[in-house]
Amino acid sequence: MATFEVTEKFGNDLRCKCTDPGLLLPRAKLSFWRNGNLVERNFGLPTLSAKDWADIEFGIAEGVDCIALSFVKDANDIKYLKTYLSRRSLEHIKIFAKVESLESLKNLKDIIEASDGVMVARGDLGVQIPLEQIPAIQETIVQLCRQLNKPVIVASQLLESMVEYPTPTRAEVADVSEAVRQYADAVMLSAESAIGAYPQKALAVLRAASERMESWSREESMQKLLPQHQLAIALPDRISEQICTSAAEMANNLAVDAIFVYTKYGHMASLLSRNRPNPPIFAFTDNPNSRKSMNLYWGVIPLQLPLSNSMEDNFKQTVKLMKSKGSVKPGDTVLVVADSDLNRPCAATSVFQSIQVRIVD
Repeated sequence: MATFEVTEKFGNDLRCKCTDPGLLLPRAKLSFWRNGNLVERNFGLPTLSAKDWADIEFGIAEGVDCIALSFVKDANDIKYLKTYLSRRSLEHIKIFAKVESLESLKNLKDIIEASDGVMVARGDLGVQIPLEQIPAIQETIVQLCRQLNKPVIVASQLLESMVEYPTPTRAEVADVSEAVRQYADAVMLSAESAIGAYPQKALAVLRAASERMESWSREESMQKLLPQHQLAIALPDRISEQICTSAAEMANNLAVDAIFVYTKYGHMASLLSRNRPNPPIFAFTDNPNSRKSMNLYWGVIPLQLPLSNSMEDNFKQTVKLMKSKGSVKPGDTVLVVADSDLNRPCAATSVFQSIQVRIVD
């Protein structure tokens, strides 16, 4: 927001000349450049400050569903916080890594694998890297998250002008549409809803732009261009992955009206989402924490209700529910996927997945 040129150094102090005036706040983030290149710094400071720990405790007391960790340097930052939460039996709180520094980009894959999801924090990232590199870096992060089956949120300055004005710039709408075209799981408002004058209008614009781009992607069958990478190693996990990949392909080829998945912890729902199928994915679970976390999966609409050991009873119950909501109607075709983590009766290595194609009565 402001630029200074260093003219003199006095011990630990700098005398600077302001070349681009702007508002400089007390907690402003600074980056240092020399001859057009970023001067990399490692202050050895902990990722979590005393204030961060106080904020985490406040969030826990308020019952937050996830914590977005700022300035993650490597996977150990994520693991440390996860261990802390695990010791307090708070594993249901998801940890998202905010990618907003050069250090996080250097350790990107390890950070994604260690976290429950990623936030592309473009505002702070733009302080550390040349602005022209941000679009390519954003797409790389989104693609890698999809390959590793982790939800990704694109955030910061999506509709920045709507902090003050009731309509966005056309470039901002294009920016939102590009994030949706890249198949990001979510796009997030920041200042627009936190301090903006038109938060509801900003949300309406975000929704309208997202829905239009998603509609276009389905019409053009853009998901066929997505590369598929094997994620699982163990045989049961590979079977789950292949079932969901095949289910998504079947759903698209048969033009089914909906996908139903029954899951305890949301694993099969996430694998279906990873393939970005055309029909909506209705994920049914009896676990309240799973229902909340599945809200972030692309294309997944989670619902919580009691589930039984009988697939037939589950299907009849959920069809009745979705008909009452107007989500399906008689004659619709539904692809049904059962998750092995739901009511597993035998050994942990057993696999009980199935795919069915049903017609709604």
